[in-house]
Amino acid sequence: MSYPDRAPARRPVVVTLAVAALVLMAVAALAYAVAGAATLGGTVDRFRDAAGGTSAGPEQVDRIVTLLRVSTVLTVVVSLLAGLLLAGLALGLRAGRSGARTATWVVCGLGLILGCCALAVLVGQRAAPLRLGEDDRATGELLGLVDDAHPSWWIPLGAGLSVGQVLGYLVVATLLALPAANAWFRRRPAPQAPQQPPTQPAPPADPQQPAPSPAQHPWHQPPAPSYPPSEDRL
Repeated sequence: MSYPDRAPARRPVVVTLAVAALVLMAVAALAYAVAGAATLGGTVDRFRDAAGGTSAGPEQVDRIVTLLRVSTVLTVVVSLLAGLLLAGLALGLRAGRSGARTATWVVCGLGLILGCCALAVLVGQRAAPLRLGEDDRATGELLGLVDDAHPSWWIPLGAGLSVGQVLGYLVVATLLALPAANAWFRRRPAPQAPQQPPTQPAPPADPQQPAPSPAQHPWHQPPAPSYPPSEDRL
């Protein structure tokens, strides 16, 4: 019997591409978290060395260092959680769970918002020190040194990952909305084989019916007759 309304058991290409994109984004998020944790110590040291030539006092420098540490730790934690979440969604999509597809759409929407915010923050970091410098010269000088304290590849990497994050979420959400993905996630379970009806037990014997005599059994043989010994044999 054929079931034309059932989707094929093989995973569609669009779902496979969405899973691969999520895995790639998860690896990038974890790598970014590791890079941020590894470069924090060197960034703080370079910032302190550069802050020695400004008019800022030790307390102001310590406040900026604390802000730098907290922001980096938060970035590392968020990147780790994002990487683990994306990996879990990829496994759910690979297994064909419709709930994983819904959760992926929600994460894609939030990821688009966060990615756009990250791009806005990166752009705003260039103009913020200039505006703060008019009111507080020391704070403006310190904030201007933060970008230079990071490795030269750190800010371009963050900008590239933010752009890739926005594009990646758009691609994944679009792939999961295609007809092939809809048919596969809404597939019906395979029909089960009809179960055999249980065997009816034999009816109990009627206690009023007399039991068959031994002679009625075909295997019953009557005992051989016994004869008294004759006198000739004595």
